[in-house]
Amino acid sequence: MTSPLFGPPAPVPPDERRALLALRFCAQLGPRRIEALRTYFGSAARAWQAPLRDLREVPGLDVRAAQAVGAPAALTRADQELARVAQEGVTLLLRGLPGYPAALDALGDPPPALWVRGPLPELPTVPRAIGIVGTRAASPHAQAFTRMLAADLARAGVVVVSGLARGIDTAAHGAAVEAGGVSLGVLGSAVNRVYPSENARLAERLTLISEYPLDTGPAQHHFPTRNRLIAALSAGTVVVEGERKSGSLITATHALECGRTVFAVPGRAGDPRAAGPHALLRDGAVLTEGAADLLTELGWGSVPAAPLPDLPPEQARVLAALTGPVTLDDLVTAVGLPLPDVQTALVMLNLLGLAEEVGGRWVRR
Repeated sequence: MTSPLFGPPAPVPPDERRALLALRFCAQLGPRRIEALRTYFGSAARAWQAPLRDLREVPGLDVRAAQAVGAPAALTRADQELARVAQEGVTLLLRGLPGYPAALDALGDPPPALWVRGPLPELPTVPRAIGIVGTRAASPHAQAFTRMLAADLARAGVVVVSGLARGIDTAAHGAAVEAGGVSLGVLGSAVNRVYPSENARLAERLTLISEYPLDTGPAQHHFPTRNRLIAALSAGTVVVEGERKSGSLITATHALECGRTVFAVPGRAGDPRAAGPHALLRDGAVLTEGAADLLTELGWGSVPAAPLPDLPPEQARVLAALTGPVTLDDLVTAVGLPLPDVQTALVMLNLLGLAEEVGGRWVRR
């Protein structure tokens, strides 16, 4: 059974599918050259069978690249990969064929092939999706904020996109799916080689996407490349924590290049992990203190109220007031209850797993 959001990709011509994947496996051909071939000849299948004299006329193709087209080894590798994806239940999406995310057209070099594990949400030119990125060594406060942000976005029907790394990425994915939402994990390895391995169980609850063939392991140079996909697959990217020179800021740069909105969460002055977001804020990023800031900026409405459990009145009032990180004094003012009553409510909410204190501020779990 399919839903309005998810559905099987439309059938594609086998010859074109096979030729596109074979071009992907030609060592001298990158995304731009493959697209140039497809554009020049009208299809990958025609390009694959074109004589060398015609290939030499393709703009941007040097002699070595032209000679690589039609290599039998690349076609054999493509056939092997097609057999593997069928066996493992992985979806292969190829640029120019039905099912390929239109959102990636914002890139100058969309990957010619994508491997997908799980149902892929609809990703039009500007998708209803938000990328959440940040440092692997995130502070407890930043992780708590990320969980709240991702859960609120998920309840608003927004797809949460991240890279399945430790720290901020893990917090974002986990909170989104726990809130009943959809989360897309963009990998720097194959979809059947989840990295880090401790996120394997979490990955089973996500839709995974990669531009790397099956069995490809993680490599340092894959992750900056992966970041451009997070940016393009999202209408906006929010940086929670990150140093000045970090993968998070690389993602923000890609977002700007794609014409997407960059959001940043302010942190503590002097904290190196806040240096990246603060630099983005100085450069015009949208200051973000909660999901409402993103939804308002993008014109997506408001955050729906989270369903409250059956609690005593005082606890329910305190929990409802936890719309963001808040100090105890501010919470007392917001709910209009005596300090001892608020403290007692917070203790009970903490025991119930509904609230926690992080860095001197209270947040909803």
